[in-house]
Amino acid sequence: MRGIKIIPDTIDFNFYRYRRIAYVLSIFLVLGTFFMLATRGLNFGIDFTGGTAIEIEAPIKPDLEALREALNALKLGDISIQEFGQERDLLIRLAQQAETDQTRAAYEACVEANRKSTDPEPCPTAQTKAIEAVRSALAEFFKDGQVDYRRVEYVGPQVGDELKVQGLWAISLSILAIMAYIWARFEWQFAVSATIATTLHDVILTIGLFSLTQMEFNLSTLAAILLVAGYSVNDTVVVFDRIREDMRKYKKKPLPELINRAINETLTRTTMTSFTTLLALMALYVFGGEVIRGFVYALIFGIIVGTYSSIYVAAPVLVCLGIRPHKDDLSDPKAAESA
Repeated sequence: MRGIKIIPDTIDFNFYRYRRIAYVLSIFLVLGTFFMLATRGLNFGIDFTGGTAIEIEAPIKPDLEALREALNALKLGDISIQEFGQERDLLIRLAQQAETDQTRAAYEACVEANRKSTDPEPCPTAQTKAIEAVRSALAEFFKDGQVDYRRVEYVGPQVGDELKVQGLWAISLSILAIMAYIWARFEWQFAVSATIATTLHDVILTIGLFSLTQMEFNLSTLAAILLVAGYSVNDTVVVFDRIREDMRKYKKKPLPELINRAINETLTRTTMTSFTTLLALMALYVFGGEVIRGFVYALIFGIIVGTYSSIYVAAPVLVCLGIRPHKDDLSDPKAAESA
């Protein structure tokens, strides 16, 4: 029984011809990302900024303005309320609470009392008192129904700063490891080309998406970016491997023609892998809930731009890096005859 083929084996599309359009588009998007990061920045989650996130399901659709006024009356600093998912789902963020002499003294007294007690109790801090104040305010606001608390997370400012540094190191070291692997397996031109397509294109554009949409950028988003880099490199290596095989087989053919041949030969594998992966991600996006929505969102976008970059960025850049003497004009009949 023969399988269904979305892309025929006999396809011969000249991808290399549109490289300049692809370069202009990619450069425009990358520069636009830097502009967005400089002007809007990222909407960092509490993983990086510190503070408290309280995710609730309200018993009724709330009046956000009235709820915001009720919480601001607590005078706990900057409090943000964000709707997501269903109309009753709310994410409340509290800024990091500063410890005062009074709260610090109360905490130390509680710790000292627990040392002498056989049944120690949790010692209150400024942050825990703020959470209890918000709980009381929500109970008063929704007094006709019960609030469902889905998660309450607290991250200290020092931990948030450490996670920022560690996240930057994770991305940098992973890119260097990928570059070293491709350099060892192929040649340095392949390593540089893959790094340009992965780092300067896919990773940056995925980060730019979060700057544009102002979706929360947290540790799960960072993990998705690392997965995007790995997926993009895997797709790129498949094309590179076919280019290297064709370079050995057709030694007199110009490199642009070999690139077109390699991309066309691997196009079915590239598109079907991306398509089946996107099917699974779309199911997660629809049924996975809000907790993993940003993670899946980043992966869907990253796979799309990763597939594009392996065809229109990584492979054509090899010609610019001079992997071997080549002829740019594929329509030259003499070049075709020499093959």
